[in-house]
Amino acid sequence: MKLIVAIVRPEQLSNVLEALFHAEVSGLTISRVQGHGGEMEHVENYRGTTVKMALAEKVRIEIGVSNHFVQRTVDAILASARTGDVGDGKVMVLPIEKIYRIRTAEQDQDAVTPMPVLEAAV
Repeated sequence: MKLIVAIVRPEQLSNVLEALFHAEVSGLTISRVQGHGGEMEHVENYRGTTVKMALAEKVRIEIGVSNHFVQRTVDAILASARTGDVGDGKVMVLPIEKIYRIRTAEQDQDAVTPMPVLEAAV
C-alpha cells in the first residue's frame, strides 16, 4: 500500500481528476496549499509598495492505493498535470504501514479497494 501525494497547478486539477477517473482511481483528498520550488519569484506593486511574491498557489492531492494501482495513478497524474513549464509540481510515493476504513473497520488492502455503490432501498 502506498500514499501518493501530488502537488500540481490549480488550473490542471480538472485534467488530473479526469485522468484519475479514467484510470479507475478513486478515493482522494484535495487541499489548496501554497509553496515554491523552481518558480521564479516575481515582484508586484501593491498600493505603491513593492511586494515580492514568493509563494505560488498549488493543489495537494493525496491518494491511498494498493500496490497494483501505484503506477497507473502516477502515470495518470504525470500525463495530465504536465504543462512543460517550471512549477508543474511533484509526485511522491510513500509507504503506508496500516490503513483502516472507519465505517467498516476493514484494514489494509480491503480498506483502499473501492466499495461497490449500493442502491438505496425504495
